[in-house]
Amino acid sequence: MAFQSFMDIALDEARAAAARGEVPVGAVVVDASGRVLARAGNRTRELNDPSAHAEMLVIREACAATGSERLENSDLYVTLEPCAMCAAVISSARIRRLYYGAADPKSGGVAHGAAVFTHPQTHHKPDVYDMINAPESEALLKEFFSKIR
Repeated sequence: MAFQSFMDIALDEARAAAARGEVPVGAVVVDASGRVLARAGNRTRELNDPSAHAEMLVIREACAATGSERLENSDLYVTLEPCAMCAAVISSARIRRLYYGAADPKSGGVAHGAAVFTHPQTHHKPDVYDMINAPESEALLKEFFSKIR
């Protein structure tokens, strides 16, 4: 099967998050056949929940849809490098592949900061592909933060 990116769906979710006043981060989980299991954008402000990051929401929804706490044959697309909290959950969920857009030198937990997947305590490390549609992801974030500053 040829590679198909689902980052456009994640970008749509990021735009919707921005429209709700949330930091524009979007995510989507797809199974090995390319079926979308879940899609979401950040909802931390709306839900008054610091864990309501896009990654957390789609992983919860995908696990509910599959009836399993493991998503071994699923891929996660997210517009921003996951933070340490989300990276830990990605590992726990056994996500097969992680694709992300913009790097996050300040709060990232994959290539920056905690670099969760490099720790020996991490039981599962997904295959990681970065900078997927990075310019679009970065532009959404810059536009959002320029409006609130």
